[in-house]
Amino acid sequence: ASERGRQLYARALGAAADTRGWRLEGPGLVEYRDGWMLMKSERPDGPEGHIVHWCPEEFPARFWAEWEFELLGEQGLCIVFFAARGQGGRDVFDPSLAPRNGVFKRYHSGDIDCYHISYFANTPGSARRVANLRKNAGFYLVANGPVGVAAARPGEVHRAVLVKDGARIRMAVDGRTIIDHTDDGARAGQVWAGGKIGLRQMQWTIGRYRNFRVYALNPEAPTGANRGRR
Repeated sequence: ASERGRQLYARALGAAADTRGWRLEGPGLVEYRDGWMLMKSERPDGPEGHIVHWCPEEFPARFWAEWEFELLGEQGLCIVFFAARGQGGRDVFDPSLAPRNGVFKRYHSGDIDCYHISYFANTPGSARRVANLRKNAGFYLVANGPVGVAAARPGEVHRAVLVKDGARIRMAVDGRTIIDHTDDGARAGQVWAGGKIGLRQMQWTIGRYRNFRVYALNPEAPTGANRGRR
């Protein structure tokens, strides 16, 4: 954790006041109890029941984000969007952007640029054993690794850590690295810098979250200069 610098944002997520300014897209229900923020869909059986909950803060190109989560149902899919901006440098909440309602295509092939990682994926009929890092707009698969949570078991609390150090993106769940990739800034367009973070669940998912914290990264040690700028 020596990489972590000053704290930029911290919310326990245990009460509605903790998510003042957050924006929920899609037919979602958000409840606060027992120190957690619980998210689920109002349309768990429908094809358009997916939800995204955006933190309103803009984070820099270099950050450390962490949160705890628990999966209360066996099936589901959890994604984190990050470095999210509207195309042309607009804010994700800019009213000139096309409306979004949780349907995935509007996030990965619409008018916002971002990265996303799927860290839990057990959709009906197709449990997945891989975590994907994709770059949007365009839904480019740029890296993958072991899935963050292989099987959801209520009562198991997991810890996610997402580190974006310029072009290098790392994610770990429960201390195990699932993604470690440096965007070359060429194959799928320029490296995305700063932006917003959003938590996505597909329609079957029931998840709860707490202790969402984001830190700046400390400046690179002088020895890092020999590695070239990332």
